[in-house]
Amino acid sequence: MKGKSPIIIPEGLSEVMLHACCAPCSSAIVEWMLAHQITPVIFYYNPNIFPVEEYEIRKNESKRHADALGVEWIDGDYDHNIWLNDIVGLETEPERGRRCQRCFEMRLTATAKETRQRGMKFFTTTLASSRWKDINQIERAGLLAQEKVEGTVFWAQNWRKGGLYERRNQLLREFQFYNQQYCGCEFSFRAVSK
Repeated sequence: MKGKSPIIIPEGLSEVMLHACCAPCSSAIVEWMLAHQITPVIFYYNPNIFPVEEYEIRKNESKRHADALGVEWIDGDYDHNIWLNDIVGLETEPERGRRCQRCFEMRLTATAKETRQRGMKFFTTTLASSRWKDINQIERAGLLAQEKVEGTVFWAQNWRKGGLYERRNQLLREFQFYNQQYCGCEFSFRAVSK
């Protein structure tokens, strides 16, 4: 990761709750944080992932990565039915549509709640590292979660910058991570499968 990083560290940030969607997306972010004396606590909360076998593979990879680095890792509850109920009426929305916005809001609100419960202030997400996701939707969802959960601050950061996307791909090979081919939800899976 050569050159000046475009990542701006908020004043007072020394630890952060990092919502992780998967090991590949979190790998370069966690490495960057540790190199900049920021302690990440990984919160794996992804009730959108389907089927459960896919969820377990991604969860185990995330835990394996955290364990290898000695980073605290929290297993969020998996309840796919809660997620399905939350996105009712949005099933036919396209990728980057209203279903994705609602999904981000649900997951980041849970992250903000976990942040406050742990006595922490800042939270961020690896969702902002994926070139397949709308960075503006993610930022809106994070700021909404911050509003809903008093005392928390969303660290809105584009984690694709500063060479992190390229480093992600290197770490994917180094750790031999499972690399999924769809975001996780059954609706994106069906779109990819066609």
